Amino acid sequence: MDINYKILVVDDILDNIQVVMNVLGEFNYELSFATSGEMALELVQENDFDMVLLDIMMPTMDGFDTCKNIKKIPNYADVPIIFLTAKVDIDAITKAYELGGVDYITKPFRKSELLARVATHLELYKIKKVLQQNNITLLVKEKKEKKRMETELEINQQEFIFLLTEMMEATSLDGEKRSRRVAKATKFLASHCEFIKQEDVDIIYHATPTYDIGKTLLQPDLLLKNTRLTEDELKIMQTHPIKAHEFLGKSPRKFMKAADIMAYQHHERWDGSGYPRGLQGEEIHIFGRLIALVDVFDALLHKRVYRNAWSSEDAVDYIVKNRGILFDPVLVDIFKENSDEFLAIVKS
Repeated sequence: MDINYKILVVDDILDNIQVVMNVLGEFNYELSFATSGEMALELVQENDFDMVLLDIMMPTMDGFDTCKNIKKIPNYADVPIIFLTAKVDIDAITKAYELGGVDYITKPFRKSELLARVATHLELYKIKKVLQQNNITLLVKEKKEKKRMETELEINQQEFIFLLTEMMEATSLDGEKRSRRVAKATKFLASHCEFIKQEDVDIIYHATPTYDIGKTLLQPDLLLKNTRLTEDELKIMQTHPIKAHEFLGKSPRKFMKAADIMAYQHHERWDGSGYPRGLQGEEIHIFGRLIALVDVFDALLHKRVYRNAWSSEDAVDYIVKNRGILFDPVLVDIFKENSDEFLAIVKS
């Protein structure tokens, strides 16, 4: 026999236990016994038996109650329980099956019948365990593969978004790969906000690249102008958040809602001096407050046709000085504590 099966024999009469153990003892079974239902419950809680042979007629706790309690114990739901009975009682046998028993054997035992039924149900139990383990293994593999595919799809989708935004950037003078830098920096800032859930941090990262998409709906010559904008041109430029909102605000999906908020609110300012709606303080969504800070910081550190790039020290100082004026004070505090990391991301 390949497996040392552990079997528990439960009967209040020691002679009956001895008969069973004498028969099964000829084979490579690891045998234990209990003379009451209470004792049986203690043993099954301390051991991992592969089968229970259970007498029905016992004082205090009979076989039915013992079976019911055994089946409540973790890992024993599928362990085969064979009932031992002195007489064939249809009602009792029916109840035994209803409680989870797999078979019954009448006393006095016939050696061949006892051995055959024990061996059969142990083999079925082994097969069931193997199938369950295989199913678990397959489920784990399926989950891992699904996760891998989802991750791969997510990466591909994000890369596609970045490529589209870089195509947009190629038609303006804002600088190459700006969307990647801003997305990484915004995610970094969001991840340090204890009040922002990880799910939202991920959404922010995926939604950020499209925050300036409204500019694609403006005249190209306005985006490519290599001198300062006139007052009229500036007014037109300041419509790009509205144009983005008209485009992105139609979708009910969580990702698109986040993209809409960031595109619509990234020029709003804490003191209400921003545009297009002049929102103030917490009227501005947290997504909008995040991107507003990072957008300005990135812009300061990179050259524009009408000015040179600012030094790291001056750019950091500008953000800090505008704490509670242009930018959310809580976000500025987080930015200040992690300014070196922000610089590394934005200057990459």
